[in-house]
Amino acid sequence: MPDPRCDDELMLAYAGGDVRAFEMLHDRYRQPLYRYLVHAVGDRTLADDLYQEVWAAIIDHRDRFRRKQGFRRYAFRIAHNRVVDHWRRRARQGQHDSDATAGLVDEQATPERAAERHDRAAALRHALMSLPVEQRSAFLLQQEAGLSLTDIAERQGVGHETIKSRLRYAVRKLRERLSPDAQPEPP
Repeated sequence: MPDPRCDDELMLAYAGGDVRAFEMLHDRYRQPLYRYLVHAVGDRTLADDLYQEVWAAIIDHRDRFRRKQGFRRYAFRIAHNRVVDHWRRRARQGQHDSDATAGLVDEQATPERAAERHDRAAALRHALMSLPVEQRSAFLLQQEAGLSLTDIAERQGVGHETIKSRLRYAVRKLRERLSPDAQPEPP
């Protein structure tokens, strides 16, 4: 994991006009932010759009960054807020996209490996998407963003024990759904 103090210094340098500092931050956080978004929404195309929104917000609001909040927390807070906004919009529009998890195959792999990876990835996406939004969000913020329980609790506006409970239930449900003995759910 990159040194958070260095990340904070890079963001402050970028806010002061150092474009190279931004490039270094982008290089460090490109993959973690993108993975978080893909897992949070289950759709690469949508994750691409949200990813662009996240970096646009970081650029547009660079003067609002404060060292005490830490760049990692700052960036993942923006990403989390974009995901929450997306789910709220979908809920208001009443959309239910059952094909939200298509298209995550590594095209460079052999057909057998690609099929195996596709099946595992699809099972994980399906299991993640079947979690309640609060549990999925807490799980992804911990696993993909590397945030502490305290940071997740603050971000979700709930207590520390509530986050521990959400994570415990999420892990239990994921284990049940991903175990070799798991029965497939009917469509």
